[in-house]
Amino acid sequence: MLKLYYHPTPNSTKVAVLLEELDLPYQVVTVDIMKGEQHSEAFRKVNPNAKVPAITDDGVNVFDSHAILIYLAEKHEKFLPLETVARAATLSWLEFVASGLSPFSGQAAHFLHYSPEDIPYAKNRYLREVERHYRVLDERLANSNFLAGEEYTIADIALFGWAASAAFVFGEKGLTDYPHVARFVETMNARPAVVRALELKSKHAFKGELDDQARRAMFPQNYAA
Repeated sequence: MLKLYYHPTPNSTKVAVLLEELDLPYQVVTVDIMKGEQHSEAFRKVNPNAKVPAITDDGVNVFDSHAILIYLAEKHEKFLPLETVARAATLSWLEFVASGLSPFSGQAAHFLHYSPEDIPYAKNRYLREVERHYRVLDERLANSNFLAGEEYTIADIALFGWAASAAFVFGEKGLTDYPHVARFVETMNARPAVVRALELKSKHAFKGELDDQARRAMFPQNYAA
C-alpha cells in the first residue's frame, strides 16, 4: 500500500488532497517535525532532505510535494491534461506556486511567527511578496474557475495547500483582499476529497508547543553543530 509521510503542513495537504481525489488507498505515516522525527535515519532514507511530505509507492520513494503531484497525476492519468495548451498552463501555474507562493509564504510565516528576533525588514519583504503573488493569482482566477482554465488540475491542488492557510500570514483578514482566490478556496472546501484530506489533521496527534526542542527540530541549521 502507498505510504504518505505526513505532518499537517500546506505541502502535505496538497498530496493528501490528490490521494483523496484519486481515491487511492494509502497509509498515513506521521512524521512529527516539531519532535524532530524528520531527521530519523529511517525517514532520511525516504527523503534525504528531511522534509515532509514524501511517499513510498510500490517501493518507489518520491519527495517534494510538487514532484509527488506530477508523479501521481502522470501515473494515474488524471489532473494533468494531455492537451498541449492546458498542460502548459497547468505546469506553469504549478511552478508559479512551487517557486513563488510556496517559499515566500513559508518565509513570511517564519519571520512572523517563528523567528526569535523581530526583524521588520524580513517580515515586510516576505509579506509583500506573498501579497504580490496573491494579486497575480486573483487576476488569473477572475477570468477562469481554475488556474489552468476550466479544468481542475494539480496546479489548483498546489495552490489550495497554501491558500487554505493564508490566515497564518495575513491574520484575521485572511483572503478578503483577494476575492477570486477566496472564491476558489470555498469551491475547494466543498469537494469531498478535500474535506477528507483536511480531516487527517484531527485524526493524528502532533506536538503543538513551539519550545526549544521544536525550534531545534524544525530549524537545526540555525544552531551550531
